[in-house]
Amino acid sequence: MNGIKEKVITGYQDRFGHPPNMLSRAPGRVNLIGEHTDYNLGFVLPMAMDRAVWVAFSPRSDRTCQLVSLNFDGEQYIGLDAPDQNGPSWGKYAQGVAWALEQKGLELNGFDAVIGSDIPVGSGLSSSAALEVALILAFLAIAKVEMSCMEMAALGQQAEREWVGVNCGIMDQAISVCAQPGQAMLLDCRSLKRTMVPLPRDCRIVVMDTEHPRSLAESAYNNRRASCESAANKLGKESLRDVLAEELESNQSLLTKVEYMRARHVITENNRTLEAVKALSSGNQKLFGRLMNHSHESLKMDYEVSGEALDRMVGIAKNAPGCLGARMTGAGFGGCAVALVKADTVEQFNHEVTSKYYGEGVKDAPIYTCEPSQGAAWKYLPE
Repeated sequence: MNGIKEKVITGYQDRFGHPPNMLSRAPGRVNLIGEHTDYNLGFVLPMAMDRAVWVAFSPRSDRTCQLVSLNFDGEQYIGLDAPDQNGPSWGKYAQGVAWALEQKGLELNGFDAVIGSDIPVGSGLSSSAALEVALILAFLAIAKVEMSCMEMAALGQQAEREWVGVNCGIMDQAISVCAQPGQAMLLDCRSLKRTMVPLPRDCRIVVMDTEHPRSLAESAYNNRRASCESAANKLGKESLRDVLAEELESNQSLLTKVEYMRARHVITENNRTLEAVKALSSGNQKLFGRLMNHSHESLKMDYEVSGEALDRMVGIAKNAPGCLGARMTGAGFGGCAVALVKADTVEQFNHEVTSKYYGEGVKDAPIYTCEPSQGAAWKYLPE
């Protein structure tokens, strides 16, 4: 049995004195390419990780949720009749998804739950979106209501934007719900069209945590989004998705230097993402790796969301055995890097990165070889 799955089931039994009735799971994600393009209505290429948030839960007879986290201290009591934005941040996500569901017209019932996760928190691997999705599934399971994967993703996004205060795109929630094993997902963030893209079997996706945590709500994320919206407005477009590279260059004088840099990243990153899908589809792994490298440089120089730790990690990874390409992943300002590595060199690659970044003799370095996993689901547990 999965370690976290077993822990939440046991933790529920210990805390509430009886087995849980139901279990939900929602994976974290690693974005392979297409960074900071989602809220610009562009293209992204994420995959779901084989790390997830698990929730063991049972319905209550009232409209209160008693939530216990195995990863954080304390318990949260969520009153569905009296929404409250105070309390620890993980409790805000629970209250936010309840609020979003009731805004949609659902009348929710309370539940008792134990929550656990093996997704590194604050590392840019979407632990918050996974939590939102796992809790949405719990509420829907108890209410006996079904929704499409993109309906659930939109509710998670609404909770994060309007309740938690992070003006995020829809990518993280979408891949957590809609993912398929062995595949990445090209998402058009305007039309919400999804195209599954098989990943090469002779390569592995390796995620490397810089151990420099980041907090999205406290970062410059919202400032980057505002610069993009301002640039699009000055160029007379709905979003930067509609701006061609030549249009940007010919109208550079309309923008501030910062707006021009931010727009250049978004426009070129959209092009790189579509090229990356073609590269994967044609088996051109080397080109895919080069596009990852170019993406990191753009995020570093034009979008300015990298940093010393991420740049150092990416530099080490690019020069390690079997690496075809590497880049930061997630919103930046710390967190993780991702690399495409030949399968038969993963052990050598991990050793090289561990020794040069974390230090000789370090064991259990936070390096994760990821299998593209199934999206979120819930089920009844046997009595």
